[in-house]
Amino acid sequence: MREKPEVLQNFIALEGLDGSGTTTQLNMLKKWFADNDKALYSTCEPTPMPSGKLIRQILLKEIKAEPETLARLFSADRYEHLHNPDSGILKMLECGSTVLTDRYLFSSLAYQSLGCDFELVHELNPYPIPEYTIFLDLPAEVCSQRMHKRDKIELFDALSIQNRIIENYNRAFSLYENTGMKLLRIDGTKKPEEICSEIITAISR
Repeated sequence: MREKPEVLQNFIALEGLDGSGTTTQLNMLKKWFADNDKALYSTCEPTPMPSGKLIRQILLKEIKAEPETLARLFSADRYEHLHNPDSGILKMLECGSTVLTDRYLFSSLAYQSLGCDFELVHELNPYPIPEYTIFLDLPAEVCSQRMHKRDKIELFDALSIQNRIIENYNRAFSLYENTGMKLLRIDGTKKPEEICSEIITAISR
């Protein structure tokens, strides 16, 4: 049985279905940190690094890859995200910044286990976990409607797949209970300003 993962203090991850509003919240929180003179490093997965760019090509269906290949690429991209000596999560935390990421480990468990065994994806991601994981809880039907307003439909955007992703998220969160990570579920149907205020209240305690 795997040991409890390390919990990285001052590390916050935003999670949710595609279309749930994680990127909107990232941008609103960036503004709040700047307005309050608090050091913040904002980032995302897939990363802008070569490994992340390759993943984005697969997600946009520009190139094809087997599900296990994609799961392994996400794990490799996450390792680089953590350990890059110039802009990695660990480096930025050491410098005293709060780190805020749009997606992290739980996205892999929720999405990559659609095509791979859940336990395989878990084993591929033996990484530290955030102090706060914020899950924007929104019905799959609402997210699907939002996604179809975009120019490009990605690999995992179908409604039937979105419902399975919610199930995988719940399985993943139960796996990390009692680890010290604070999981905050927020009603994603609320106004973005209300959601942001709820997040700020939680992380400011």
